[in-house]
Amino acid sequence: MKRSILAVVAGLAVWVVVASVLNRGLRMGYLGYAGAEPMMTFTMGMKLARLALGVVASLAAGVATGLIAPSARKVPWVLGAIVLALFIPAHVHLWTKFPIWYHLFFLGTLVPLVVLGATISRNCFRHQIQAQTAG
Repeated sequence: MKRSILAVVAGLAVWVVVASVLNRGLRMGYLGYAGAEPMMTFTMGMKLARLALGVVASLAAGVATGLIAPSARKVPWVLGAIVLALFIPAHVHLWTKFPIWYHLFFLGTLVPLVVLGATISRNCFRHQIQAQTAG
């Protein structure tokens, strides 16, 4: 149980850190992004970059969760549900700032991407153990 709780907390922390680092990269490296961010007046490319940021952060959170609690199959689902619950109010508040496809993609992929990241890490972890015991 402790490992599962640690996995969820770590997964949340990884999501925040990865998203923050990538968002800082967007601010510094994407011309016009920093100026568009306060009013959320993003170009299509900026919106896609923000969605990609969410994809990477969700996968990374899932990987962290899967590495910490590889046998806990429900933990990534719990983490994904928590992340989704945290973002629903923000997206309700920003509903008019973005097209519906943006909200649907971001919110609709949070849970599956966290679970996918955990599955990837579990599979890699399992293959690594099998390789060590076979060799």
